[in-house]
Order: sequence, then C-alpha cells, then structure tokens
Amino acid sequence: MKDRKITLGHRVEALLMGGIGLWIRVLPERIALAMGSGLGWLAGVVLRIRHRVVMENLARAFPEGSETWRRRTAAAAFAHIGREGVALLRMANLGPREVWERTEVEGLEMIRDALARDRGVIILAGHFGNWEIGGSAVAVRDVPLDVVGRRQSNPLFDRRLRATRERLGMRVIYRDEGVRPILRALREPRAVALVADQNVIRGGLFVDFFGTPAATTRGPATLARRTGARCVMASVRCLPGPRARYHLRFFPLELPDTGNVEADDHAFLRSYLATLEEEIRAAPSQYFWPHKRWKTRPEAEASEKAAPPREELSQGPSGTTDQDLGLRRGPDPGGDSSPEPGDGTPDPH
Repeated sequence: MKDRKITLGHRVEALLMGGIGLWIRVLPERIALAMGSGLGWLAGVVLRIRHRVVMENLARAFPEGSETWRRRTAAAAFAHIGREGVALLRMANLGPREVWERTEVEGLEMIRDALARDRGVIILAGHFGNWEIGGSAVAVRDVPLDVVGRRQSNPLFDRRLRATRERLGMRVIYRDEGVRPILRALREPRAVALVADQNVIRGGLFVDFFGTPAATTRGPATLARRTGARCVMASVRCLPGPRARYHLRFFPLELPDTGNVEADDHAFLRSYLATLEEEIRAAPSQYFWPHKRWKTRPEAEASEKAAPPREELSQGPSGTTDQDLGLRRGPDPGGDSSPEPGDGTPDPH
C-alpha cells in the first residue's frame, strides 16, 4: 500500500506524543506506571469516557455481580488501560534481554515443536492483559513471528510502532495487505499472531461469549483449514508489583474435521472464546471492556432497520475472502466509535 500523506496535524501529534513518551521514560518506573493508572481512572471514572459501555458490558458478562462490584471493576479496568499504555510507551526503550526478564512464558514448546515439523502456527490472543508485550515475549525467544494488525491512523505513530516491533524481532503484516502475506508466513513456516475477539459487522459467526452470542471472525479457522497450521490461544496476564511484568501462557486449540465446515468453525471459535473467558474471569479488570463486543446482533434480534448492502469482497486463494479473515474491514456503518487498534490504541494482532 502506498504511504499515506503526513499532515501538519500528524506531525504535531507525533511531537506531543514524543515529548510525553520521553517524560514518561525519564520518570522512575513506579511513578510513571502509577501516573498512567491515575490518568486511566480519571478518564473513565471522572470524565466518564466510555464508562456506560464498560458498565453495560460488565453487566452482560457478570450478571451475578453487584452494581458496586461492577463499578469497582470498571474503575480498575480504566486504571489498567492507563497503566499499560504507559508501559507500552516505555517499551520503546526496552531491549530483547529486558523483555525476556520481564516475561514468564508457559507452553512455548507447542509452538517450537510445530515449527520444527515445518508446520506454521496461528496464535490467537484477546484484548486481555498486554497483548503487545506478549508478541515481544515470543519474538525475543527466537520464535519467527509475524503480527497482523491495522495501520495506526497517524503514519508517524505507525512507523514508530513498526520500528519497535521489528527491533524486538517481529515482522508486521497489515490487514489492508490482504490474506496472501499471512498464508506465505504460515507456509514458510512462521508463527502468526492475531487478536480475534472484537465485534465483526458482517461475515462472522455468532459464538457464545459470556453466555451471549457475539459476532466473531471465522478467519482463524479458515486459515487453519487452508494451511494445516497448528493453533494455540495466548493469554498475557499482567503481574502485580511496581514494575511492568507479565505471565504469557499458551493453550492448545484444535480445529475439528467432521466435514461440516460451519459446525467445525463454530466449535473451534467457541473453544477459543471459552478459554479467553476463563482468563478474564480470573482477572476481569485486565480485559478491554470499552469495546462494544456485542454490538452486531443475530438476525432474529436485529431491528427492522434495513441492513446495509453487502460489499464486494476481494477474493483470496481457494475462494477465501479477505473479509472472511477479518481483513480490509471498512468503517462501521452503525457508527461505533469505540477505540480500536489503528485508532490510537496499540494492536499486536
């Protein structure tokens, strides 16, 4: 894709963010992380940014929780977002050895064994803990890793994030590049990391997430079927303490092969979301609740409003469409303005 034009606004944003990042990196880590937590709490609890969405999502996911519990969890979730945002700004200065020392990894042998057998690996993560750090933890352990994500809206931010990822050993595949780079990476073979737990507008499957059907991209299942890649689920939980430290754990995922593609995809995605659910229940404040995860509804629940016309899909190999894989997604016609990767939030897909 041709580089986007850099505007004066982009340069001003980058200058301001660079100054903030420099200031945060100069401060002692304990103080910087505490400030991040405070700013996150201020944004969510005092300024009420996305507060209603977070409370609605917590009520849907934890109907047994009291109103007081949900308010406390929402406040902790906003503080978590602020703290980990600061941790990512500081990550630009971390070297591979320091990333290694700050991360514990469990289950990495599943990935190493598959790659040793010339089999690509699909790593499915969720917006839980600090997924960007998770990619770094894998790459610095000499696992060939590609991360799939959106371009940042500011090209200067995008260059900086890409440079940080590449310095720590990751390759970047942008969603607007389509499915072919992903297929090539899996066939080299390499590990490919995707974050697949956000709402999709069309072309997905409705799979239970905390007991409510959620529109979920079927892309990971389609990729696994086309390439025979090994599939694992990754969870990156933030550990307590004054320093940014993380525990990364991999869980095995299996794609059924009954001959019923729809049922097999559904079972595979349910296994992924069920595992993610368990991790979230253990640390609910570490999930990214500001996203409208249940916005797209099944046809039976949809309003009488006419659905937007289906877009022409670009075809990938073997009849696979980019949209099937969650790629080339356009603006949400429903007007969801929830912050998503590529709109200012870090994205290690």
